[in-house]
Amino acid sequence: MWGLTLEPALDRTDLLAAPVAEALRGWKGEGSFQVAEIDPDLADTAAFCERYGTPLEASANCVIIAAKRGGEVRLAACVVLATTRADVNGVVRRRLDARKASFAPQDQAVAETGMEYGGITPFGLPPAWPVLVDAAVVEQPYVVVGSGVRRSKLVVPSASLAEIATGEVLPDLARPVAS
Repeated sequence: MWGLTLEPALDRTDLLAAPVAEALRGWKGEGSFQVAEIDPDLADTAAFCERYGTPLEASANCVIIAAKRGGEVRLAACVVLATTRADVNGVVRRRLDARKASFAPQDQAVAETGMEYGGITPFGLPPAWPVLVDAAVVEQPYVVVGSGVRRSKLVVPSASLAEIATGEVLPDLARPVAS
């Protein structure tokens, strides 16, 4: 698929972060997960898509959000197509019932997920975290997401994102990137 050499993800757990491998081993939903080894220097979305011939609209980013209300901070994940950006201060903030929402600091995102920055994926996140998925993501047949590490990517049926236990598909979660 595209310019990727795909293998069954569970045959190559060396290409997955530990929490991702654990989540995929216990997966009860539909679909098969494939993994492709990539150059870790090309893990960032734009560089990855260009090098491996993957359309931006088939690549999904998972961003970690820190939602604050009073003294409490709750973390959540948003999954949006690479052609869009999460509406953090609108849809996300309201959905998480937060007074303020912003991207979680990199060191916190890495520590809390057990994944590498640039490889964070919605599979294997802490079980209490909401995983908000833009409706445009699940309209794709397959999407490329992180694998928990920078040296590989997962190719998953997009419908699997809606099957994550704490997953919720939301219309208008993301806005198009301004050209």
